[in-house]
Amino acid sequence: MEKFSLYIDGKFVETADCFESINPATEKAWASIARAKQSEVGQAVSAAKRAFDSGCWSGLSAGERAKFLYQIADALERHAPMLAAIETKDTGKIIRETSNQIAYIAEYYRYYAGLADKAEGSFVPVDKPDMHVWLAREPVGVVAAIIPWNSQLFLTAVKLAPALAAGCTMVIKASEEAPAPLLAFAKVIDEVDLPAGVVNIITGFADDCGQVLTTHPDIAKIAFTGGVSTARRIVQNSAQNLAQVSLELGGKSPFIVFDDADLDSAVNAQLAAIFAASGQSCVAGSRLLVQSGIKDKFLSQLLARLDGIRIGAPDDMATEYGPLCTQKQIAFIEQVVANSLVQGAKLLVGGKRLNRQGNYYPPTVLDCTAAPQAECVMTELFGPVLSVDVFDSEEEAVAKANQTAFGLASGVFTTNLSRAHRMTKAIRAGVVWVNTYRAISPLVPFGGYGLSGHGRESGKEAMLDYTTVKSVWVRTSDEAIVDPFVMR
Repeated sequence: MEKFSLYIDGKFVETADCFESINPATEKAWASIARAKQSEVGQAVSAAKRAFDSGCWSGLSAGERAKFLYQIADALERHAPMLAAIETKDTGKIIRETSNQIAYIAEYYRYYAGLADKAEGSFVPVDKPDMHVWLAREPVGVVAAIIPWNSQLFLTAVKLAPALAAGCTMVIKASEEAPAPLLAFAKVIDEVDLPAGVVNIITGFADDCGQVLTTHPDIAKIAFTGGVSTARRIVQNSAQNLAQVSLELGGKSPFIVFDDADLDSAVNAQLAAIFAASGQSCVAGSRLLVQSGIKDKFLSQLLARLDGIRIGAPDDMATEYGPLCTQKQIAFIEQVVANSLVQGAKLLVGGKRLNRQGNYYPPTVLDCTAAPQAECVMTELFGPVLSVDVFDSEEEAVAKANQTAFGLASGVFTTNLSRAHRMTKAIRAGVVWVNTYRAISPLVPFGGYGLSGHGRESGKEAMLDYTTVKSVWVRTSDEAIVDPFVMR
């Protein structure tokens, strides 16, 4: 069994307690994971605090920090095959996806390396002629990053790269589910030879790791990606240290297809939107809203394509669809699907776990036109389940798209340019894709509305979120300040 250690203060750290990680494709334990408890969390935060206060990172010039970020990008590319293999083994994500994604993640570190010296201050022309005032941006301090198991190296990059560029230090907590890829990423950090304590990587469970980290008095900011229930606990925890909090949560994203859309393109995008990564994506386009006149044609094409999906071992490059990460998630999906059928939804395909070793649950489509409020329509499943509803007018499409407490992503398929612009304005979501889906770039901010969280990742805005503004007043007059207690 492979062993994975914590990474604290520039060293790999063993712990008294460990736990096992399960390979989703075999349902067998394959790795022993060091478990951080209160003492290790304290060591990690202390190391990050010391690195920040000493100036060994925050005191570097932006150009010097940028050089380290370029080195991380290069090292990440060198280790990409190793990281992709570990992520596939630990999470069940197919190797063709992990390989492509990790190769692109390096661009995020390069982007923020180039942005590191762009956090400019500004001169303020105040109404006092004897005052010279400017604003300076400074790093917020020690950041706690809480990372989920899915796409964890990407979700680390969109936090770590801007935080390092801004001059912050960080303690990264990997999910207790499938944490091996992020712990393996410590080898990349160690190879770059950052100053000790700048980046620390730990994992553990909620009460003796997550809660200790997010309530720690030396944490200045918490950057969290995950579910709503955990986010609520983190917000409560932040009341202890009054840390800034950014939340990138889940979604129930509408995928809207008008009758003038290119159907072949829309079908391909819908397949990618909900069945890529076996549906385990926060931006999954899990609610298909299709104009009523093309519903049958669209579903016919979609279901025909599902018949040809190659389901197999995630480490096989020929596999197009792999297992889900945990048995717990399958059980949850099965219950929601069963409830939805009772509520009036109609099962078109899938709906029952596959009879094979591993956490395999098939692509599932539910026609919910007779049950638009069914549980599968309103609940984020984080799995390969697509609910289908129809609309007749543009106004109805908008109303149904916005009929959710979430607001992370959305997709609109139409060849009518005017309609596309109206839809992008009307939909309440942090991301609107038009005639595409799941496109990302380090230059473009990403985040949501409502229960999908607040704050943005990627883009210049993300780096500025890891800074705070300092106002500097300089009195330029040579005259003595008047006595405040002398009446004039």
